[in-house]
Amino acid sequence: MEFLRREKAAFEVIGKLGKTSEGEGFVQRLWAEASAHYAQVSALAKLDEQGRPLGFWGAMSDLGGNFLPWEDGFSKGLYLAGVEALERAEAPEGWVKWTIPGFEYACCKVEGDPRAALGEALAFLDESGLSLAGAVQDYLSPSEEGQPYLYLPVRRL
Repeated sequence: MEFLRREKAAFEVIGKLGKTSEGEGFVQRLWAEASAHYAQVSALAKLDEQGRPLGFWGAMSDLGGNFLPWEDGFSKGLYLAGVEALERAEAPEGWVKWTIPGFEYACCKVEGDPRAALGEALAFLDESGLSLAGAVQDYLSPSEEGQPYLYLPVRRL
């Protein structure tokens, strides 16, 4: 697994919010709902040079909404399935807007099982003498047909 370091200033995500207590499959249900109603927020998406959304995020936070890592061994937390949005965009009814703090991230492609990738990524941080400075974020790259990445925050900006 190859890791790249990347700084990303604070950014907005508008999406559908859920929490781990909603049970197994809640993340997939959030993505299905967000995708089915994407037209409601498409005009609020930040776009790249080709006019594609800049990114889709599975933004995560602790249960207190402080953008800390999920609790109890990454088993309890909040998840926002959405699109990177314009700074001044307002979330329509039924949607939630988060401002993700700026961090330096260790980023890696997810190949195969996401849980296994997270385990490998956390092991990499440990071996590198790094620790999480915030919640891990899922990123889906529109320019790579939805290729998933993990963004592991290692330093707050």
